[in-house]
Amino acid sequence: MEKFYVTTPIYYINSEPHIGSAYSTIVADVIARYRRLSGYDVFFLTGTDEHGQKVLNEAIERNVEAQKYCDEMAEKFKALWKELELTNDAFVRTTDEYHMKTVQTFVSKLKENGDVYKGKYEGWYCIPDETFWNEEDLKEGRTCPECGREVKWVSEENYFFRLSKYNDTLLRFYKENPQFVQPDFRRNEMLRILESGLKDLSITRTSFDWGVPMPDDPEHVIYVWVDALINYLSAIGYPHNIDHFERYWPADVHLIGKEINRFHSIIWPAMLLSAGLPLPKQIYAHGWLTVNGQKISKSLGNAISPVAFVRTYGNDALRYYLLRDIQFGRDGDFSETNLISRINADLANDLGNLLHRTVVMIQKFNDGAVPERSITETIDEDLVELGEKTFSAYTESMDNMRFTQALESVWELIRFGNKYIDLTEPWKMGKKPEMKGRLDTVLHNLVCTLRNVSIMIEPVMFRTAREIRKRLGFGGTMTLENVSWSDIVAGKRVSHGEPIFPRIEIEKHRKVTEMENKETGPEIKDNLLISIDDFSKVELRVASVTEAEIVPKSRKLVKLQLDLGDLGRRQVVAGIAQFYNPEELVGLKVVIVANLQPAKLMGIESNGMILAAKIGDSLSLLTVHKDVQPGAKVS
Repeated sequence: MEKFYVTTPIYYINSEPHIGSAYSTIVADVIARYRRLSGYDVFFLTGTDEHGQKVLNEAIERNVEAQKYCDEMAEKFKALWKELELTNDAFVRTTDEYHMKTVQTFVSKLKENGDVYKGKYEGWYCIPDETFWNEEDLKEGRTCPECGREVKWVSEENYFFRLSKYNDTLLRFYKENPQFVQPDFRRNEMLRILESGLKDLSITRTSFDWGVPMPDDPEHVIYVWVDALINYLSAIGYPHNIDHFERYWPADVHLIGKEINRFHSIIWPAMLLSAGLPLPKQIYAHGWLTVNGQKISKSLGNAISPVAFVRTYGNDALRYYLLRDIQFGRDGDFSETNLISRINADLANDLGNLLHRTVVMIQKFNDGAVPERSITETIDEDLVELGEKTFSAYTESMDNMRFTQALESVWELIRFGNKYIDLTEPWKMGKKPEMKGRLDTVLHNLVCTLRNVSIMIEPVMFRTAREIRKRLGFGGTMTLENVSWSDIVAGKRVSHGEPIFPRIEIEKHRKVTEMENKETGPEIKDNLLISIDDFSKVELRVASVTEAEIVPKSRKLVKLQLDLGDLGRRQVVAGIAQFYNPEELVGLKVVIVANLQPAKLMGIESNGMILAAKIGDSLSLLTVHKDVQPGAKVS
């Protein structure tokens, strides 16, 4: 059996999963389901990227240990994928022990091959994107060309990967394999980078320790992007289960967002060449998903969860809309209004109506049993001819990840099915006994059409596909091999039911986005009100800072020794180094949460949390200016 290995990007866990991160994974699920339907042995991989400075900073902001923060966030992604009924075969986490061992093995191999050396890195670094940039790459005001945020100057001893060594090899490979990076315009972007020449890549950091330690030099942690890319190998067994690894590698397609194309299409293949491993067959860099024309952003409040849409409209409707409305590869806009329009027009009017009319007529005119074909006419041949052309166009489009075109071809057949009913007028034939043979043929052809449609839509709309076949009397699983326009077994019993896609009355319908927006208003605020009993659980105390020092390898953390009077002394770690020098903290009387569970930040235990107010880039500690004794309770 031929294999097919499809991967998603592994998602950075510094924020909650949203409709944008779900989009890539839903597309991968559609590909996996289609390939299984085509008879392939499929391995579908997704997961989370959990190392790096950005994740560490987020954990510090929340005053939790980095590993605990990662565990909580990874579970949120897993829960969403379960809600979306995704069929991934594995979920890799870069904090998994087996993955970290694979990273060290892989990097050791690069080093043994002479492609890793020690040097000093000086340059610009974007913390939010975990990306190094050359001076000429930066936008005005020294901001990141990807996210537009300010970059930081970094100067530290690093290990480097000889990326430049593979410049000519990659350039030649691109020209010999034009399908390697898709779409074409993304491939051309990478070609321009290769033609301008590659520079060696810094692959370790020493300013923090949240990452995979460098083999034989644990003072260095491996660059988060090198660590992340290796997940595609570790999750399928490299090097601990080589049989399983060789069964699926190379990947048939890496699905990625356009912003990480350079890492996957240039750095990753160079690393694989150095390690002596085959390159993936294809990297497909799709566009961004916006919401109502705006890029998804926590600050804009449009980082909506797909869960509410699934529970309101159903998984199948959401998947159909994403694959039908958004041209895969290009930027696309998620609009709830357009989703509702697709449900009413395509799913309720076209598909739902065709199924309803077919089942009702078989029940009425043939006692609920699928009849045999009998008398045929030219229009029947037209239906079969269109069906065969549809299946050919569908498979060609799906093989090349042109999902919108694949669904458009299927819906052309569905619409013709409804037209076929209007033109043949079976309700009139049902009144004339002499037309029974002709009527049987029409009803038989409609069942055949719907069965074939159900198989073709299954990768996108798996629940709907099975429900259609159930109502037509077909049990068991079907594959693309079952798509046929030959006679189907007559006598199967059809069953009626509720509309598979009820029409949405727009005037009475309350949109998910409207409900989410309202949650920022008075109604949700009432739900967030707490009682005095809730507040009394938080123990706030005045503490005097007796000592303060910067935590080594950290730009944000300060370790403080606090005096709480009769309550004794304690140590607290706070992410305030960017706002306060250690010297100016000594002597301050601050307010702390004294009964918070202890947490470890960069290996240092913190017993409590200092309270501060933050607006934008400004932070101010809550201090007590009058002569209040340390340990005094704040109420």
